[in-house]
Amino acid sequence: MTSEVEQAPGTAEALGYEQARDELIEVVRRLEAGGTTLEESLALWERGEELARVCRRWLEGARARLDAALAQEAAEGEDAE
Repeated sequence: MTSEVEQAPGTAEALGYEQARDELIEVVRRLEAGGTTLEESLALWERGEELARVCRRWLEGARARLDAALAQEAAEGEDAE
């Protein structure tokens, strides 16, 4: 197995969005290619799920920041009227 799977649980939390996304792409590629044992496939699947959660949190955070900025802009526009 490679380091993508051997990393300790929780280490994905420290990854940035792009890092997590790129590693997730590699995990999916390896799963789709096959040729791994059941245990390796399960470890890859678990790592992929962890990476997907990290990506989802980053995207949700970005959406919240965008929504807040748009709300602030709208409030400032109403104050100007």
